[in-house]
Amino acid sequence: MRIVMGAQNCGFGPAAELVAVSRLLRDHERVFVGDGVAAAFARRNPDAFDDIREKSESAEIDELLHTTDQVVSVMDADLVLQAVVAGRPVVMVDSLFGFWQLQLAPAEIRELCATMPRTSYAAANDHLAGLSPHERIVAAHLLATHSVVQNFPGVTQRAAEFTALGGGPVIHLTGSIIDTEGLRTTARGSEPAHDLLINVGGFKNFLLDFDVNNAYVRLLLRWIPDLLLDWPRFRSVLVCGGPFGGERQRTVTVAGRQAACRFLQQRELLQVAATAPHYLLAPGLTALHESLALDQLPMAIHEQHAAHVYTMRELDGTEFGRGAARFGDVLPDHPVPEDDFAGTAALVEIAARVREDDDLYAVFRRTFNERIEHYVSLTSTQRREGVEELRKLLDGEPVQSVLARIFAEETGHPAATRSTCTWPSSGYKGGADGMSLSNP
Repeated sequence: MRIVMGAQNCGFGPAAELVAVSRLLRDHERVFVGDGVAAAFARRNPDAFDDIREKSESAEIDELLHTTDQVVSVMDADLVLQAVVAGRPVVMVDSLFGFWQLQLAPAEIRELCATMPRTSYAAANDHLAGLSPHERIVAAHLLATHSVVQNFPGVTQRAAEFTALGGGPVIHLTGSIIDTEGLRTTARGSEPAHDLLINVGGFKNFLLDFDVNNAYVRLLLRWIPDLLLDWPRFRSVLVCGGPFGGERQRTVTVAGRQAACRFLQQRELLQVAATAPHYLLAPGLTALHESLALDQLPMAIHEQHAAHVYTMRELDGTEFGRGAARFGDVLPDHPVPEDDFAGTAALVEIAARVREDDDLYAVFRRTFNERIEHYVSLTSTQRREGVEELRKLLDGEPVQSVLARIFAEETGHPAATRSTCTWPSSGYKGGADGMSLSNP
């Protein structure tokens, strides 16, 4: 079976989730279609796909879709719309289902989907032109053949609200959407290569870029030498993420201590995360789920965009949330709007102010050190309890089982047994872990 696959071009989270899904479908022909940071991530993990194509003219995508059997989209609403117009079955996968902000009532979005013309992509696109980007993603769920959403506070309530509308696909609630096979084969007991891992993720999205609106990265680069100066225990630091790919990689040395800034292949990063005694990450959900699967409690660093603000607000009552570094520690009276674009723009402004103002930077450095001090002082028991706390909150049916049922329905073959355990860690019991969803 040929499967066309794509991910929202917004950081590494959607692309990482697509790679995880694709690796479960390795006995099928998997064609990635995308651009920007999503395509960069796909090229960095070529084993997950049989063909990687840059997104081009819609006519070329239409031709590709007409020769495929199935479409899988991770939060790429346009790909869902193109698949629907082409008459292809499509699975919409979403780890941020509760985050999308709606101005229209769900019933109004449902009606727009029901009356959408399917004669051409242009006609369908024009019909939905009044929707915001967030509403368009929700519309993609309603148009999809199957909707797969990752569990998070508030998700079950939203799913129930949309299910009550009727007429849409079944919404499948899942746990972690992560590379279970890669996690299962990651060595846990080896000697750590670094004293500290800092994972900044893909960074690039609809506003942020490596050279434009990049105040966060520039602030990070100002801070790294001070981190090495303030923390003698961190003799070897790895700073990993999209901003440090290719010629952007660099090495910072202070007082005999070193921070290497690199962009690693995903499974290389998992190996480092499995053994690093201390792990700081930008609070993206995919990286957090991977960390929990590795039995690691990370510390969240400052928010890059509005989705990070949402994530940390919802997890505020957990050990992970209480121990997070936030820009609110530095500028408590600076508002971050709820709007995705405006909120992200506000964070860019905050990062720029903190970097450029020596007094604000001093507060940033001091409060960041206080958060790190709390984190490194946690006992192994406290870390283990922090991991279990998040696991219980974010648990759900393994994505392997969900996809097995979906593809069994599409191919007419029996589905895999349902399991309720999510975490592919040392205590994992689910029989579906690492399974290949293939034709018998």
